[in-house]
Parts: sequence; structure tokens; C-alpha cells
Amino acid sequence: MIAQHLKKLPGTRETSLLVLAYLYLPIFVLIGYSFNANRSATVWTEFSFAWYGKIVANPSIQAAAFNSLVVAGFATVLSTAIALAAALATSRPFYGRRLVEGGINLPLILPEIVIAVATLLLFMSLGIKLGLMTVIVAHVGFCIPFAYLPIRARLNDLDKSLLEAAGDLYASPYQVFRRVTLPLLWPAVLSGAVLAFVVSLDDFIMTFFVAGPGSTTLPVYIFSAIKAGVTPEINAISTLMLVISIVLVVLSYWLGQRGKPDA
Repeated sequence: MIAQHLKKLPGTRETSLLVLAYLYLPIFVLIGYSFNANRSATVWTEFSFAWYGKIVANPSIQAAAFNSLVVAGFATVLSTAIALAAALATSRPFYGRRLVEGGINLPLILPEIVIAVATLLLFMSLGIKLGLMTVIVAHVGFCIPFAYLPIRARLNDLDKSLLEAAGDLYASPYQVFRRVTLPLLWPAVLSGAVLAFVVSLDDFIMTFFVAGPGSTTLPVYIFSAIKAGVTPEINAISTLMLVISIVLVVLSYWLGQRGKPDA
């Protein structure tokens, strides 16, 4: 009803179009200029795929992409495993559960730069040398809530009578988890894993603070390269990362919807 009343207000459609243009027009411009044959990023000459070929053949970009995939892969596996254990632990009532859940979801609320600075200070105080391992550890902690939320939401919708029936059939707690709980949670686990992978792959602030020599990821590489000016190469890299992120987010949503009672 509220939406129907809002549509009748004067200027609602025009304002909505302006907001959408402000949000998405720069993205479309970036994608368009990634196919520009001209070296200048703002002067269009002709359509070309040349810059995509150049970024694929660039050894610096290859190294940054490899580091991004390594970090995202390890961070996804570890953060999803921790998130699954945390979701199972908080699925039953106990004293202080709300406090524990708040602590798990705290990275979603705190400014990322605060978490990044705190993580850097922790590594420095422990005398840990910055490198690819510190990036992985930092990403694991940062990605846990993103993997936790889909799993926890699916646990809330889980039919508890199925678990009780398995127990009545003398299944051990491990057998109940392996044969009943985990298969029912599997779509949510995969959804959380994909979401954690996207967050890790696209993260810049955390990586920038805790990365050491030889651990440059694609977002950090883009930041370093853009200091010399925006080029079609930067546009091409950004476009590829945008497409990959959109595909993975859609995949995460699709996995999260699988197996739901109303799906």
C-alpha cells in the first residue's frame, strides 16, 4: 500500500531514474571505455578487445590475480568451516547467545578501516611479518559473518522434527549431522562460501593494510596502477572483476534459495 501511494507523488519516477542513473551510469561508462582502442581512457576512437588481451598477457596482473585466487580460496574454505561450526553452536539457546552472535556479526557493522588497522597492529605486536599469510588470516576473520548469515538463516528454517526422528532411530549426533543436518544445510553452506569468496576477492582496504611484498592482489594492483592515471587496461580489469562478482553473487542467491520450503 505504501508503494502505491509513493507512486502517486509528483516527481517520483523522475527522481528514481536520476538515482538509478547516478548509481549505474558510471559503471556502464567504465565498461564501455574498456573496449576503447585509444590509449586515452576518455577519448573514444573505435571498438576493440585489445586491452583484454593485454591484461591477460601482463605478468604483473597474472601474479596479482593468482594471489587474489589463493587468498580468496583459503579464506573461503576456512571462514565457511568456522561459520558452519558457529551457526551450529548458536542454533541452540544458551546464556549469552545474543552476545556471541553479535560478536560474530561485528565485522558487518564496524568500519572496515578500523578492523584493518586493528589487525595490522595485532600482527605488528606479535612480530608477524606481513605477507600472503597475513592477508589470508585477515580475510578469514573478515569473511566469517558473510558465510555465517546464510547458514544461520537456513538453520532457523530447518525442520527440527527430522533431527528428532533421526535421534529416535538411534542415530548418533555425528550421524545426524552427516546424514541429515549437513545435506539440508549444504545449499546454504555453498551460498555462504560463494559470498565469502566474492568479499575476499574484491576486498581492498583490509588487503592494503596487511599485505606485504609479493602479496599484491588485484584490487591493490588497480589502486597502485590508477595513481598514474586511468587507462583502458584498468577499465578492462575492473570490468572483468565486476562481471565475476555479479555472476558469483547471483550464484550465491540461487544456492541460498535452493531447498527452502517456499522454493
